[in-house]
Amino acid sequence: MSANDSGTPERGGLGRRDFVADLGATAAGMAFAAGAAAQTADPVHQAPIRMPLRVQPALLYATPERRQATSWRSWGGIQTEQQASEERNRIGSELAAMKRRAEFPLEILQLASVKTMDEAAAVAKGGHDVTLVYAAGGNANLLEALTSPERRNLIFLRHRSGPAYLWYEIVHPRYFRKTVDEPYPGLTTDDFVVDRYDEVLWRLRGLSGLKNALGKRIVAMGGAGGWGAGGREAPARAREIWNLDIQEVSYADLGERLKRASADAALVRRCRAEAGRYLAQKGTKLETKREFVDRCFLLTEVFRGLLDEFHTDAFTINQCMGTIMGVSGTTACLPLSLLNDEGYMAFCESDFVAIPSGILLHYISGKPVFMNDPTYPHDGITTCAHCTAPRKLDGTEIHDVRILTHFESDYGAAPKVEFRKGQVVTNIIPAFSGKQWLGAAGKVAGSPFLPICRSQVDIALDGDCGRLVEEMRGFHWMTCYGDHTREAGYAACKLGIEWVKI
Repeated sequence: MSANDSGTPERGGLGRRDFVADLGATAAGMAFAAGAAAQTADPVHQAPIRMPLRVQPALLYATPERRQATSWRSWGGIQTEQQASEERNRIGSELAAMKRRAEFPLEILQLASVKTMDEAAAVAKGGHDVTLVYAAGGNANLLEALTSPERRNLIFLRHRSGPAYLWYEIVHPRYFRKTVDEPYPGLTTDDFVVDRYDEVLWRLRGLSGLKNALGKRIVAMGGAGGWGAGGREAPARAREIWNLDIQEVSYADLGERLKRASADAALVRRCRAEAGRYLAQKGTKLETKREFVDRCFLLTEVFRGLLDEFHTDAFTINQCMGTIMGVSGTTACLPLSLLNDEGYMAFCESDFVAIPSGILLHYISGKPVFMNDPTYPHDGITTCAHCTAPRKLDGTEIHDVRILTHFESDYGAAPKVEFRKGQVVTNIIPAFSGKQWLGAAGKVAGSPFLPICRSQVDIALDGDCGRLVEEMRGFHWMTCYGDHTREAGYAACKLGIEWVKI
């Protein structure tokens, strides 16, 4: 967005001239002088955090006894202990195969067998995140006791993948609707799967993202905010809906940290060497002053130190259109890109309207996400741009980049990342209210070079462009490689957020 959109930046901490003078004198007189102290070893920093999803599978079944001249059994192919034993072996093999396919941390606990209320209650009280119920038989009271509202619950039903299950017949009228016409609160049809483990896996991927996003601690440099008039309540909503632990750090604090960092000759030298290695990578072109890049690597090291102190891997920065430049002598654009490439979450503008969706999308996809300014969708295409795109957009491959100035200020260092043409992408578009998200998949149509924020991508949208224009809310979008709209929508709905797929 433009400087006029963001308003006059609030100044805090050290003045630009004072700090840049300190930084320049330190860099010239200490860090690069012959005979300086030996280079410090690379520190051990807080690693990116990704907790495993703990799944408790449970086989719900019954072993009825024959009675004369009356109906004595319900539908289903699991009627005896022998059949149940065979089913347990089948489930064990299927779960092992599914876990091998999971690209996210997944812990599958030992399969439980449930025939009684006591067994159901014991499972429901466990310390797992998700109960995966194989609903072969048993009555409604058992199923309801097993699927505690304190846990996420998935119901697996067999049609053709093995012996037919009783609940394949009755799960919708008896469990989902409680024998009335309206669904029971708290349940959705996405909580039921028939036969297919790929359908189980994407739901678990969504729940894994949700587990890691809820309660996330994030460092907010310059304070927490929300874009525009509609986003003023965003930090409070992020705390309420997502239980985010927002730790605010002042620019005065940052200024002191940068003073100490710039006085450490070995650290400054090491950061300059890191900058040199970055610029020497294939596909990297420097089109701004080298000193801006050197300062970006020092600023990145200070940001890493904050993540270490707060024991987290999520960071955002406010007043990045102005204040940070005066305090650091560069811009935060490149540091945020670097942190995202290292597996952290780093967002500009401290916009807590969009940040929860970015955290969730990061954990669902296992890839860096790109927070961006959208343009007006037209003719099936929209341009998204910002100055902080990661280079490892697919999580592994380093994309080509031009290191330019930040556009609005024509200052500092900002990456213009070349997105992979034809790549499928996910876009999440959160409303200011926090109550609705749009999901729009698309493909990269190109990486233009317009006079706007440096990292730019034209996205050919898969859905109804006209409807997207009508439905758009909020401002910032979150974008990442791959189509993760199913998982994001499933997870968002668990928190009462309306999901609209375009």
